[in-house]
Amino acid sequence: MTEAVSSRGLDAQGYIAREGSLARVTHDFQPVVAAARERIPGLFGDRLHSAYVNGSIPRGTARVGRSDVDLLLALSEEPSEADRAAGRALIEGLDEEFPQIDGGGTLLFSRARLLSDLERHDLGFFIACLCTPLLGEDLAERLPRYRPDALLARETNGDLALLLPRWRERIASADDSEAALRPLVRFMSRHLVRTAFTLVMPRWNGWTSDLHEMADAFGAYYPTRAEQVRTAAALGYGPRGDRAVLSSYVDDLGPWLADEYARVHGVKARRPEEG
Repeated sequence: MTEAVSSRGLDAQGYIAREGSLARVTHDFQPVVAAARERIPGLFGDRLHSAYVNGSIPRGTARVGRSDVDLLLALSEEPSEADRAAGRALIEGLDEEFPQIDGGGTLLFSRARLLSDLERHDLGFFIACLCTPLLGEDLAERLPRYRPDALLARETNGDLALLLPRWRERIASADDSEAALRPLVRFMSRHLVRTAFTLVMPRWNGWTSDLHEMADAFGAYYPTRAEQVRTAAALGYGPRGDRAVLSSYVDDLGPWLADEYARVHGVKARRPEEG
């Protein structure tokens, strides 16, 4: 029996419900998921603990020619550079073979990190609520349930101030071509909208991964910034290679959002690799 989920993504006990399912993958994207599931074991062998697909494909909202394919792989040990290269090659192969997808990405982590206390309310939440099992043991069974509270808000997106200098470097190093700028606009637009949403998530008391719903939820609490975030949501789905957009993100919206986030929720716990 399927448990009822509210319109705000919560179950009857007020926990965030897992949002995706292989049963929701639409006909157009089933071959993509099947190919990923078939190829992953050959790339990582017995070091693969489990694999997941996330994003619009398992939510059943992917759009042909517009949506990307997003994978997360849990390995039995820390991933190497060779592992990351294999993950990139996997996505490149899928993107070349299947015209219904527009790029994608593969995240690789060790099983130990995904289950660590430090990642409990970041990568752990991501696995338990935003990822759909594809292969292996589902790590969600070893993780807690999550509520849309301030702790979750802080640990998922409370690091924007740390990210902005890196974003500026990526923008500065990119040429002015559509091919170079468009992926940056898509990535940064989505990240800022999700950060804006989790800023207000505890007051909104729910979860959604729809960028337009996220922007609307944010706008109800921050009307003077609402139009900026709604525009970013639109660009997250239909990006264009516009350097002015990227500049506005790192010079205006991003710094404001980072300051407000720190004021309201505090700053995310630093990871060892961040110093």
